[in-house]
Amino acid sequence: MFKMNKAAGKKGVKLCAALLTAVIMITGCSGGSGGSSEGNWVSIEDRYTVDPEKPAWQLDKKEEATDLTWYVNADWWNTDFGKDIVTKKIKEDLNINIKFITGDDTKLNTFFAGGDMPDLLTVFDSNSPVVQKAATWAMPLNDLAEKYDPYFNKVAAADTLNWFQLADGKTYGYPNYSNTQADYDSGNIPAKTAFIIRKDVYEALGSPVMGTPEEFENVMKQIKEKFPTLIPFGFNSIGEGTGSLGDTLQDFIGVPLETENGEFYDRNQDEDYLTWLKTLNKVYRDGNISDDSFADDGTAFEEKVKSGKYATMLLDGTPQQGGNLQIYLSANEGKEYVAVDGPQSTKGNAATLNQSGITGWMINFISKDAKDPAKAIQIFTYLLSEEGQLLMNYGIEGETYKKNADGTVELLPAVKDLQLHNADKFKKEYRLGEFMFFGHDRHKALSADAFPEAIKQMQEWGKGKLKPHFILENISPDQGTPEARALSAINAKWNSTLVSMVRAKDDASFDNALAAYKSFLGENRWDDILKVRSEKMKQNKEKLGIQ
Repeated sequence: MFKMNKAAGKKGVKLCAALLTAVIMITGCSGGSGGSSEGNWVSIEDRYTVDPEKPAWQLDKKEEATDLTWYVNADWWNTDFGKDIVTKKIKEDLNINIKFITGDDTKLNTFFAGGDMPDLLTVFDSNSPVVQKAATWAMPLNDLAEKYDPYFNKVAAADTLNWFQLADGKTYGYPNYSNTQADYDSGNIPAKTAFIIRKDVYEALGSPVMGTPEEFENVMKQIKEKFPTLIPFGFNSIGEGTGSLGDTLQDFIGVPLETENGEFYDRNQDEDYLTWLKTLNKVYRDGNISDDSFADDGTAFEEKVKSGKYATMLLDGTPQQGGNLQIYLSANEGKEYVAVDGPQSTKGNAATLNQSGITGWMINFISKDAKDPAKAIQIFTYLLSEEGQLLMNYGIEGETYKKNADGTVELLPAVKDLQLHNADKFKKEYRLGEFMFFGHDRHKALSADAFPEAIKQMQEWGKGKLKPHFILENISPDQGTPEARALSAINAKWNSTLVSMVRAKDDASFDNALAAYKSFLGENRWDDILKVRSEKMKQNKEKLGIQ
């Protein structure tokens, strides 16, 4: 799916530092610190008898509503519950009230420091101590399913459970958008990356090819000449990461994922990739990349997307920008953004676009302090089931959508009209596709209404260009190790180096920035990090059965 990670996952150094603190706190609170050290295994004797063939939420006779607190480690999460059609139905079916709490890593740490844990907890970084040390503070899903809701095993993906299994053989967290090899093979996963250009600009320039560095550079000059009010080239907000100029551009031009020997490949120093960075530097020096693009935050970037300010963009996360692209399309029909081939490998490599891998995105846990863990695992089962997936994506049959004879799903006309023409009201009243703790693209593939019209052509362009990056997932050194601290420094150095290279005033400045980065690697345990990553890649291959 998408990776806002994807925004939250790119906070880099600050995140690592905060989570380093967290691991200390996690270790400290593993003995209890006011919470339960073994889990709150409540009795369900008076409520229901488990049935492997029936979800427990349909069996549970508990009369009083269960109040649960759910912490989401993201300030942007919509904390409303029970007001829109999706969460109102969840509240009714499960007889629950959920109080959502949101925050950043500092707030996350306070839970572990104080021992007053929420019932459920959602984080984003699978490599963090919070996830790696989950056995100290979360309840095992395997045991919860066996005791309270064996139907969970019918709706959870076995490959995903195995991937998140910890050293004790148990699984504590379950993600959304965890794509297995079978999901990739199904063709139901849409691309989320595209090089896009405004249709009016593209047509006015005679549908130019931009595959080689020279062609790309020339087209940017033409855009500046014929459309002086537009910014010729844009990219995702840089923030503390690399926007879409890092691994996204590398995937776009097909930089290899590993060496010929199956070891870690330093994609940042790939010759093909560096050629394109030099090209972007020339485009910048021609005045065709705005300095604001390096300073804009996510909101500023989105405003420019909404207003069609960029003539072209290398865009990662088309679903996240779908609303903004749709707003622009609705107001500027005929000038909408369309995906074209754009920059290509100078070595003939095919694109290897990434999607959320088997690790997924939002990882959900039930804490050992959960007041009613039986009800909590029922929520997991409910949202992972077909019933829950249809509700989250399309609402209620007959009220917001209908099923067609061929098995596809279609929003009812009034709902579709609201989706197209009043995005804010649609979001507030329906919230379809946004309550996605356990979402998956296979259910979005059921309907043409799952994504905004504005990105469908982009998704069509991306067919056949996805390649799983499973072998590169979770290969960073364990946090708290000298290699992890060195890698944090290296990542920060690379992010600033990348910006310096693209903004370099001349070739010498570009080369000097790159040389300084290479020296920095040698001074910061780079060889040790390569060994750790290669070993973890080997473990990933063994876990996945890849030769």
